[in-house]
Amino acid sequence: MAGRTVRADRAGATRESILTAAERLFAEHGVMAVSNRQVSEAAGQGNNTAVGYHFGTKTDLVRAIVRKHAERIERVRTRMLAEIGDSSDVRDWVACLVRPSAEHLAALGNPTWFARFGAQVMTDPAFREIMIEEALSSRALLQILDGLNRCLPELPVAVRVERHDMARQLMVHVCAERERALAEGTPTPRSSWHDAATGLIDAIVGLWLAPVTP
Repeated sequence: MAGRTVRADRAGATRESILTAAERLFAEHGVMAVSNRQVSEAAGQGNNTAVGYHFGTKTDLVRAIVRKHAERIERVRTRMLAEIGDSSDVRDWVACLVRPSAEHLAALGNPTWFARFGAQVMTDPAFREIMIEEALSSRALLQILDGLNRCLPELPVAVRVERHDMARQLMVHVCAERERALAEGTPTPRSSWHDAATGLIDAIVGLWLAPVTP
């Protein structure tokens, strides 16, 4: 029994080191530019097949990284949903979209790689669907989107779809740019992730409430 526990603990630590190394390398270089061998080496694994052994394909590895963070972000979303109830304020629903990721990144400390990892994955045709599938599996996120839509009943469907895409791009890439600046030690417009989220919420609320040209 003790031997199995030790082996399980060792395997868990190996998996975690692989996830951390892969997230950093994918964030800095792009998913397709990094081989499983490079991930294994960066994780301190002498066996170059460690990634395949513990995760399977690169797609499986990307999904595991997404899920590792998604679980923590989902807890924040669920908490925020309970706090706003059945709000009719667009800002409340946008905050529920933006703040969970920002709060999670703040809790991770510095440097982090998940925002840049997300930006790399969302711009890679081979892996983009993983992020979208995992996002749409979030019950809290679907409730937030429903709540936001209820606040914007007059917005034409085509414009609603267009602005949803715009808002997603802002959330992904603004966070990635801030994370990159923090990692490089360069100045950022806002002093904290909380304040950065506030600025992002301001911009996205303005986007959703902007007039529609006929």
